[in-house]
Amino acid sequence: MTERPDRIRLTPELEISRLVCGLWQVADIEKNGTTIDPDKGADALQAYARDGFDTFDMADHYGSAELITGRLLSRYRHEPRPVAFTKWCPEPGPMTREIVRRGIEERLTRLGVERIDLLQFHWWTFEHPAWLDALHEMQRLKDEGLIGALGLTNFDAGHLGLALSDGIEIATNQVSFSLVDRRAAGALSDLCARRGVKLLAYGTLCGGFLSETWRGKPEPDAIPDWSRSKYKRFIDTAGGWAAFQGILEAASRIARRHQVSLSNVASRWVLEHPAVAATIIGARLGENEHRGDNLKVFGFSLDAQDHADLDAAFAATQPIPGDCGDEYRKPPFLTASGDLSHHLSAIPSVYTAEPVPGRPGRSRVSSGSIWEPIAGYSRAVRVGDRIHVSGTTATHAADRCVAPGDAGAQATYILDKIAASITALGGSMEDVVRTRVYLRDASQWEPVSRAHGRVFGTVLPANTMVEAGDLIGDYAVEIEAEAVCD
Repeated sequence: MTERPDRIRLTPELEISRLVCGLWQVADIEKNGTTIDPDKGADALQAYARDGFDTFDMADHYGSAELITGRLLSRYRHEPRPVAFTKWCPEPGPMTREIVRRGIEERLTRLGVERIDLLQFHWWTFEHPAWLDALHEMQRLKDEGLIGALGLTNFDAGHLGLALSDGIEIATNQVSFSLVDRRAAGALSDLCARRGVKLLAYGTLCGGFLSETWRGKPEPDAIPDWSRSKYKRFIDTAGGWAAFQGILEAASRIARRHQVSLSNVASRWVLEHPAVAATIIGARLGENEHRGDNLKVFGFSLDAQDHADLDAAFAATQPIPGDCGDEYRKPPFLTASGDLSHHLSAIPSVYTAEPVPGRPGRSRVSSGSIWEPIAGYSRAVRVGDRIHVSGTTATHAADRCVAPGDAGAQATYILDKIAASITALGGSMEDVVRTRVYLRDASQWEPVSRAHGRVFGTVLPANTMVEAGDLIGDYAVEIEAEAVCD
């Protein structure tokens, strides 16, 4: 049987459209307190499904999107129904079985299904390690049959690799990926190729900016909706309106050569990346429905000249800073609501600083490891403006070794743990002036160094790396750090 170019199989049980209808704009439509009638909303989605766009993506915070989709799914009792992805985006905090199950059961109830086709998980700050507890519980719910496939959203390569090496079965990772934001084409795509994970690309049309509508037009002064506000921030960060116009001009020339739309070219460029399973195109339920045009994306391919034209346009832009998902966790905050620093600062630290009795000017934190009280040490101690972090291993909770056998994944976890301890004592990773890395096996220097570089690539502290021989248990690496909070 010939495979259809507009379909892809994520798992043996789950086939999806390669153009997924994203419902996050439901929240935009409902932001002023109006609520979409669920039956009228379901009518709009059913029109998409009849035209072959039978896969829908939403989240717990996309207004009434889950309820609308649930009403749609209820209409398919005796025939194959559309596919529904949703996301669970909890605030960081303790992740007990009861908390996770309650979050997933709410998704099941709102969708009116017995099993979620693809449940995707977002986590705000990796300094709080409970995201691993949440994923392990979701893995159990998957084994129980309440979840069909597990996905992540806005995870970088390091933390996706950590989840995989810690035993979580991840099918997808949903990230920003477009002609403007090309971060996912690097380390994340390489990891996906090695580990069999597929990317779901959102922002591929930059909220509609990647279209002929904006070619040759002046830079907009006011933007009425959340979607375009968000992607205008990406355009500004990538070099501004003039550089963006260069991308539009190149894509327009390619579109004319292939007799397709500029938006088709933007989507095709992303879909041709081997790691990409599908792109997510916003559906405004009755507005701007370009379904017929969108299907043309499967009728042509980009050739060498096309790629050369785009590469020349890319050369005039700047890369979006950081790694995939960083826009939700650190400046520049390229999100619909802009600066999220107030939100992130309100998230409680996983560690609590306490004064050292009888020693004014000193404070310390403990991580709860079983080794700390046995050996009589703290995870980190602050003396004046200096923070000293003990040798840290990938110990989760009291005594579990994370990602046994994967030194790079362990280093990623360790650096999050170091960051959390420094943050709890009033510092940041930008304050780090010295790190020391101890390896069980010197041949693992590169994945550990790359994990270190992802965190300290602009900080550039002094660093020492040595092979220390056998470390205790399954630990492949141990890292210590010093910071000066000046």
